Amino acid sequence: MSHDGIGPRAVMRSVAFLTAGVLAVPALAGCGSEDPAGKPLAGPDIGSADRAKIADGGTLRWAVDAVPDTLNTFQSDADATTTRVAQAVLPSMFRMDERGRAVRNPDYLESAEVVKTEPKQVVLYRINQQAVWSDGREIGAADFAAQWRALSGKDTAYWTARNAGYDRIEKVERGKGNLEVKVTFSRPYADWRSLFTPLYPKEVMGTPDSFNDGARKKLKVTAGPFTVKKVDSKEDEVTLARNARWWGSPARLSEIVLRAVPRDERVSALAAGTLDLAEIDPAAARHITAAGPQGTGTPLMGPGADGSAADEPHSRAVARGSDKEVSDEEAADEEVSARGKRSEKAAERVRRQKALSGFEVRKSLEPAHTQLALNGADGPLADERVRRAVARALDRKELAEAVLKPLGLPAEPVGSHLALSGQAAYADNSGALGRQDTKEAQALLADAGWVPGGPVEEKKEEKAKEGEKEKAKEKEGAKEKAGEKAKEGQKEKAGEKAAGAEGKEGKKDGGSGKDAGKKSGDGDGDGTYIVGEDEGHGGRGDDKAPRDSGTDGHLAQEGAGRLKQGGAPGAYAPQGTAAPAKAGTAPVAKNGKALVLRFVLPSGPGSGTLRSVADRISRMLERIGIRSDISQVDDASYFKDHIASGKYDLALYSWPATAFPATDARPIHAKPVPAADGSLNVEQNYTRVGTDQVDQLFDQAIATLDDSEHRELIRKADSRIWAVAGSIPLYQRPQLTAARKDLANAGAFGLRTPVYEDMGFLKKAARGPAGTPGARSAGPSSGS
Repeated sequence: MSHDGIGPRAVMRSVAFLTAGVLAVPALAGCGSEDPAGKPLAGPDIGSADRAKIADGGTLRWAVDAVPDTLNTFQSDADATTTRVAQAVLPSMFRMDERGRAVRNPDYLESAEVVKTEPKQVVLYRINQQAVWSDGREIGAADFAAQWRALSGKDTAYWTARNAGYDRIEKVERGKGNLEVKVTFSRPYADWRSLFTPLYPKEVMGTPDSFNDGARKKLKVTAGPFTVKKVDSKEDEVTLARNARWWGSPARLSEIVLRAVPRDERVSALAAGTLDLAEIDPAAARHITAAGPQGTGTPLMGPGADGSAADEPHSRAVARGSDKEVSDEEAADEEVSARGKRSEKAAERVRRQKALSGFEVRKSLEPAHTQLALNGADGPLADERVRRAVARALDRKELAEAVLKPLGLPAEPVGSHLALSGQAAYADNSGALGRQDTKEAQALLADAGWVPGGPVEEKKEEKAKEGEKEKAKEKEGAKEKAGEKAKEGQKEKAGEKAAGAEGKEGKKDGGSGKDAGKKSGDGDGDGTYIVGEDEGHGGRGDDKAPRDSGTDGHLAQEGAGRLKQGGAPGAYAPQGTAAPAKAGTAPVAKNGKALVLRFVLPSGPGSGTLRSVADRISRMLERIGIRSDISQVDDASYFKDHIASGKYDLALYSWPATAFPATDARPIHAKPVPAADGSLNVEQNYTRVGTDQVDQLFDQAIATLDDSEHRELIRKADSRIWAVAGSIPLYQRPQLTAARKDLANAGAFGLRTPVYEDMGFLKKAARGPAGTPGARSAGPSSGS
């Protein structure tokens, strides 16, 4: 998936306040001398090179998923390509560094700071004196004011997707001159650095018409190292050209062409020479790596592509010749034809390998994490004890290693819902729920009334089907007895072997036979659905009433004295609850019904890794008596018809990371509330698990201007989110990018924002072995 996710801070999360007597939590790591935020697990891998070593000019052809429907990042149909364009052509007051933290962008700001907190918060921006729009006008207070009015939410004529932060501004005015902008807030706002990035010119933000329609397919006025030259929907391309009025370090490239190429076609496009840079899946990465000097030179052939297909005509000819059905001349002709095909195939393979040898795979970890979502609206998962049992059954380290270790990436489980390792608000708060513990999970199920070996009521239809199957088996048995004993005996043995293999395969699918014959995409890509990447940011969910799981007795039933190491009360069954003896071998049941959870996954290209992760999770749940009914649905309907509408029990999808969790996290974890029309407003909380404490903590964190206190509130909130077990972070998503070996300062960006003016192709004298940048490291770094 793209480095940029779904747009600048277009995703959100939630947090909850922990009050004494409601939930005791482990001592936070932030209280010690060591920074709990740590370092990024993997730094950028971009072929770093000094600008002096990069040639002037050239066109970078960069694969994207689609040509955007709009160039306005604040509209609901903005996507990852919208963000990529905005980063290259519009002002950003702050951008992300290698640790995923917001840092001032000196090209636009000389300074930005809170100059008053009483009686109201005032932020003073001092704009770079050289900063101008592409039409020559200075960037100034009028642009800030126009954007505030458009996004404040006060004028409904503006079709905005979000107004977080802008709705807390009271006024925007000039300071001592047009290059000073004074922003006064009506309420304190900790995430003020998130505002005015990107900044659009007043010509776009000034009126509802210009906002709604003026920046969908063109941006006449820009202020970045590049300008929008052309959006070509027919050719599926967006062309960015060097900005002649850019005052910063001149862009090394003349043009950047963002070309829409499906992910399963990117290796072919790279080999054909029509792309220079593309995010790829693990299968494509193996092809490209194998094409290099260290590769075997044959992996692109695939199974059975070793010439056996070309040899087939000869084999048929020989077989038929033995029956005297084909003349020697015909056999010779077929052999000549087969040799020609083998020669053509070998030549094409050599050409393809040679073309791909000019690329390398740059890898890091995306600013996004994959999570297991548990729908707590109704059904078994409405009970927190069942959700926590599911969570305690998971070996998150095993899941992370299964996805990341084969790629040579750090395989550490994500310890926070709200930040990633290296970001300011990060701390591993998973101890609030507890580590993987099968016995504890079984005890939690038992406490909730789910016990192994209980009577299970079967539906009449299912009984009838079973009866029909038995009759069919009896008839088949009678036929077998009537046949030849020796042959039938051999067939029976073969049948037993096949049945055994099929049984193993069934277990591998986590007990689901519903989609056993369904293909899982290419079987190698991650395929994780990143929420909002191709959807709007709106917030209405289904009409099922969620249950507020933050105030029931299960969380408060134990005192701090009963805590296990690193845990919290409520994450465990009541003291003395024994794990049932046969819980690992028999399904659990309650009131005559077995505990079966609907596990929904996308089925499109790149879904293979997700299916593999789901299979592992299903096997882990099976050990505590929970069965999973895995179904793969069409990508187009996965989010809208299943996740957003609540038609699932378990699901896998990703949230992009944000440097502003107090703002961006709230819609994801906020308690669903009834809307005026009687529907339920879940915002982006698709698990339907939320508490009043979560909302209270958001309110406190967003209004706290002290950075240290702000971080502690976020970390406490994350502990609370772990404890209610509405979603379980699993691993940071892998980021694999194929890049031309002579392309510098582009690739797998990790947590940082790309610097477009520094991208370019190395001068011949600066190229290392095989065209690689001489100064680049061998792989991703640990960050700083």
